[in-house]
Amino acid sequence: MTDPIADYLTRIRNAQKAKHRVVDIPASNIKKEITKILKDKGYILNYKFEDEVNFQGNIKIALKYNPETKIPAIKAIKRISKPGLRKYCHIDSIPRVLNGLGIAVISTSKGVITDKEARELGVGGEVLCYVY
Repeated sequence: MTDPIADYLTRIRNAQKAKHRVVDIPASNIKKEITKILKDKGYILNYKFEDEVNFQGNIKIALKYNPETKIPAIKAIKRISKPGLRKYCHIDSIPRVLNGLGIAVISTSKGVITDKEARELGVGGEVLCYVY
């Protein structure tokens, strides 16, 4: 597998299309940080890190849906920076997703943070994905 973050995003996307409640994803430190951001911003219901499953570990994510309409909380989740074409942003050019309604997940020297936090801290970095 050349792009584990794209695999992570695709597993979430596919689980929502199939109306699954929970999705299992192989763990890594960057995936754990992205999962924490998704929980903090209200895009997923809950998560659990399981380290005893295999050597790599596992992330169980409880997906969030609207109770009445059953529409997923994540409308779209897109990979931006890819292994073949990395996308970096300076502090002056941090992207705004849907004019501030969505989030951009950015890997910076301060850790994996959202676009709003990057503007507050005054740092740029690699734009991992857009979520809205």
